[in-house]
Amino acid sequence: MWYWLFKYVLIGPFLRLVARPHVVGLSNFPPTGPVIVAANHLAVVDSLVMVLVLPRRVTFVAKEEYFTGTGIRGCVQRWFFSATGQLSIDRRGGAASVSALDEAVAIVGAGGVWGIHPEGSRSRDGLLHRGRTGVMRVALATGAPVLPLALRGTDRVNPPGARLWRPGKVDVVVGQPLALSRFSADSPTDVREATDHLMATLSRLSGQQYVDSYTQRAA
Repeated sequence: MWYWLFKYVLIGPFLRLVARPHVVGLSNFPPTGPVIVAANHLAVVDSLVMVLVLPRRVTFVAKEEYFTGTGIRGCVQRWFFSATGQLSIDRRGGAASVSALDEAVAIVGAGGVWGIHPEGSRSRDGLLHRGRTGVMRVALATGAPVLPLALRGTDRVNPPGARLWRPGKVDVVVGQPLALSRFSADSPTDVREATDHLMATLSRLSGQQYVDSYTQRAA
């Protein structure tokens, strides 16, 4: 209930007014069935814009700190992310992230939509950074289609460090499902190459320059 209330009443209308999102390629988004939506990451508001423009419920992984904060802000963040059904992920990677990826497998296995930012954290320099392989580990294990989604302009609506959103124009480009049949879930090399293929597609759709290094973790 809270997910739809935030989308259509509490946050969505204001965000639509401020960000004025223009969407291209929405016909690539399947009306039913499992799908993984993988997007670049420029601002905190990115996931909210994705929720606003995609017609189905999207479940994301969110950094663990959103669920473990203290004080009033920590309590509000924990309630918001829990109430909207988001997943906590330990960004140290490896075994620490397995439980969240297991939940992602369950989401797509049940025919749902899993949203993820493969960079793992917001880009601080505006470049598109090396992707983490969790998205492709889930995709290749489940056979769920992966849709690349490019966001442009969210960093102007929600500049790094800014407390308030600013009026702007956001472009959203939903790409076609990636061709992944040549990659195997059992091959770490294939998983890495599939992830690089995704990031190259996101670079083309977003217009961002790609750099083969992980982004620094934003606070």
